[in-house]
Amino acid sequence: MSGEMHFYLVAIPVVVLYGLSKGGFSGLGSLGVPLLSLVTSPVRAAAIVLPILIVQDWVSVWAFRRDYSLRNLLILTPSAIVGIAAGSLLASRVSDDAVRLAIGMISIAFVAYMLIRDRLKRAPVERPGIPSGILWGSLSGFTSFVSHAGAPPFQVYVMPQYLKPRIFAGTATIFFAAVNLLKIPPYFLLGQFTRDNLFVSAWLMPIAVLSTFAGVWLVRRVPPARFYGAILALTFLIGLKLTYDAVLALV
Repeated sequence: MSGEMHFYLVAIPVVVLYGLSKGGFSGLGSLGVPLLSLVTSPVRAAAIVLPILIVQDWVSVWAFRRDYSLRNLLILTPSAIVGIAAGSLLASRVSDDAVRLAIGMISIAFVAYMLIRDRLKRAPVERPGIPSGILWGSLSGFTSFVSHAGAPPFQVYVMPQYLKPRIFAGTATIFFAAVNLLKIPPYFLLGQFTRDNLFVSAWLMPIAVLSTFAGVWLVRRVPPARFYGAILALTFLIGLKLTYDAVLALV
């Protein structure tokens, strides 16, 4: 029971972070799977979170159903399948410590990317290219499969295009809704959609919905910069811990 309570003490804040992220504080969800990986298998953590994300994503798809870049979706979505397949092979053929190492490094890289992103000078608008789209779409699919952290590769590809805010948000929403659906068969084959895992997802779902509404309410009242600074610091520290523990276990 103590182990179960320990899990829920971590899982509930994680679901709140995902809800706040969907409610407007984009990026807060990057902390979710790395944080859950401290108390359970990384693959199990991602499997528990996936049904929650799917429900949240398709609510957002309805809101942005008319605002998206079709060219970006046609380039990125098929490319993500390659990354999802690679992530599935990684999860099924290597140890939990190796997956923790991957998640730790992804977390550290994500923080580094977020820190330098706002320091880059505005460059000329770029047309979405197919070769670069295949690269970043594959990376987004891989990082999304391993830790539901596919946003940084997606942003690296799409942000230089300087799309209108609603087009950018709609493209991201539809892309990740499709990616999350594509992740269902590999997670099923990995045996992670067990009755226990789905029960945990269902138990946490109301918290996710309530926290999404809380995010919508808070985003209008709280400066997001304060949230982002704290989340980036925590993401970096957790990434360091996961990387350190994994290296010790693998050496």
